Amino acid sequence: MSTRRPILGALIPVLLTAWVFGGGVAGASGTSPAVAIPTNVNVSRMLGNQAETSIAISQTHPKKMTIVSNIDVGDGLFHGWSTDSGTTWNTEVIADGDALGFACCDPSLASDEFGNIFLAYLSSSIVVKVALSTDGGATFSPLAAAAASGGSSNAPGRRLGRLPGGDQPSVTAGHGAVWVTWTGSGGVIQAAGAPVTGQGQIGAFSTPQSVQGSNNHGDYGDIAIGPNGQIFVAYQYPTGGEGPATIYGSLDADGLGAGGFSQAKQILVTNVGGFDYIPAQSGRSVDAETELAWDRTGGPHSGRLYLLFTSEQPQESNDMDIQVQHSEDNGSTWTSPVRVNDDTTTTRSQFNPRIALDPTTGNLAVAWYDCRKDKGNHHFGDTNGIPNDDITIWGSYSTDGGGTLTPNRRISQGVSNDDDAANGVDYGDYEGLAFYGGKYFYAWADNSNSTGDNPDGTLSRLDVYTAKVRVP
Repeated sequence: MSTRRPILGALIPVLLTAWVFGGGVAGASGTSPAVAIPTNVNVSRMLGNQAETSIAISQTHPKKMTIVSNIDVGDGLFHGWSTDSGTTWNTEVIADGDALGFACCDPSLASDEFGNIFLAYLSSSIVVKVALSTDGGATFSPLAAAAASGGSSNAPGRRLGRLPGGDQPSVTAGHGAVWVTWTGSGGVIQAAGAPVTGQGQIGAFSTPQSVQGSNNHGDYGDIAIGPNGQIFVAYQYPTGGEGPATIYGSLDADGLGAGGFSQAKQILVTNVGGFDYIPAQSGRSVDAETELAWDRTGGPHSGRLYLLFTSEQPQESNDMDIQVQHSEDNGSTWTSPVRVNDDTTTTRSQFNPRIALDPTTGNLAVAWYDCRKDKGNHHFGDTNGIPNDDITIWGSYSTDGGGTLTPNRRISQGVSNDDDAANGVDYGDYEGLAFYGGKYFYAWADNSNSTGDNPDGTLSRLDVYTAKVRVP
């Protein structure tokens, strides 16, 4: 939740037959043949809006997976879980006064090599909490309370500190640790970590530490764990306005050790500000949505740190693109960015990207919201005769460490429009992506009703959709 976000209060999939052609782009591997759009599944099938999602796959039982998202009525989070690789889903609302307390919003999920799935979220009093699942995401339990800077330990869940005005916690796990980062009071980027020694075996979280130089200085951050247990945090400043904005990064070289974060260092400048308004998200706005992934596979690109962000060129053109670059030296230096989206349209927006790395292969996947099909001509991609305000979902992947990206593939069957949803946060600030065993799943907010089971109908409230995309 940010200062621009108000506090929020058995499925048979449809086999889709539409087709899409990929195109070339600098960094892409050429023109692809026609590929089928993957089967779309409406996970939530609930009245009202569900948006701002996260998704995780169990690394010990990969057919088990879970999705969470915000809901727009009352406290709580939408929760879905599957035991058959996302074909069918069970659903409920959690953190609505149960053992997890009352959730406001901003869920984030991460899985580890032991089969743990961690859930971070903001409580209704804007406190970061963490919960744990050891059954593939079917149930979550609060972690034991821990004292933290300025915080008491009498609330459900592990309390990481009182965070009035806090925002967007992000959780990551692996290499024997779980870490959470968030924006604390006054715009301070903070993080806390805990050792993990097995399934359900979680140690005490460290005292929250702040990134040097981030006071009143950032938001919309992410965190990643490196192959030696080191951690890296990236975030954006300023946190408002149309841009330009700077992406900063900071390294904690010894992770759970006694050392702390280095002084924050500029990585790049983008024209996408913290409140960058585009036709497809005219009420909510978008940010650069910086995301991280770190290769710990031991493969040819092990140790490579990836950074994903959104660019806009020229300034205020609404021509936004998804970019990825990488570092071989713990974030000290970075390659030039490679554009992920391969459309040739101008003044079209791509936004809310997500990156994920398959720990079984080292391959990368990227997916995002895309306006390339909306020409405002009442043909497919357009719902209202207005260009660049309707979205479809697209994705790409890389098998060579981010040097080249495959021709883009459309993932969503239908076309969505956020204005028709009348959701206070439109699609939200971010979406979820999980990648394991050669399959990736993007989770997004959709009101196309392409699966025919949105209880609010077509082009009305948003449901949570996903699709399984196989990577050869």
